[in-house]
Amino acid sequence: MWLLLSPTRLEAPFLKGRPFSFLAWKGLKGEGFVYLETGIGKVNAAMALAAYAARNPVERALLFGLAGAYPGGPPLGEAVLVGEEVEADLGLKEGLEPLGFPALELGERRYYNRFPLDPGLTGALAQRLGLRVAVGLTRDLVSEGPEEALALARRWGAALENMEGAAFARACLALGVRGAELRAISNPAGVRDRGAWRLREAVLALERAVGRLLAPP
Repeated sequence: MWLLLSPTRLEAPFLKGRPFSFLAWKGLKGEGFVYLETGIGKVNAAMALAAYAARNPVERALLFGLAGAYPGGPPLGEAVLVGEEVEADLGLKEGLEPLGFPALELGERRYYNRFPLDPGLTGALAQRLGLRVAVGLTRDLVSEGPEEALALARRWGAALENMEGAAFARACLALGVRGAELRAISNPAGVRDRGAWRLREAVLALERAVGRLLAPP
């Protein structure tokens, strides 16, 4: 059973199931999955996962949605898996480590601004779905121009930008949930002109990937 999450229902129009409500979230229950529409942003994504996992067993979770590509990143309309998320607006421009305060401690491991998704699950999905694995960058305030996007990509070594991934990855680590993240590229990061976006192609890429994910092996 998969717990599927996306920021908006616009990113999951292809999912069919029985509607239900869980606390503040709307969802669907379908064959092999439970889906929640988390709402946009880091707080919403982490709250939805944590609240659901507190009341229900979660075998594995997938966050999926749209993302912007940094220069040199995946092309528009392509779906990719995210192997690591960077929370780039936490602490200084260089991150939390110069301040000495980790965002998360698990035993001897300290996580500052970089949070891995489950490597075994991500690797298995990459092989099954035929998708490449990229580094994602999460911010509450997305890039407002190409220059800012390029600077962030170079500083953190990221290929794509979103608003939820790092919070989801961190919550998965804290809760012991096997988590993976799927993103489809809808626009160049920092480009606000909707004429340059490819929303339809990106949603179709999500549909193909999630459909293959839920298909019997």
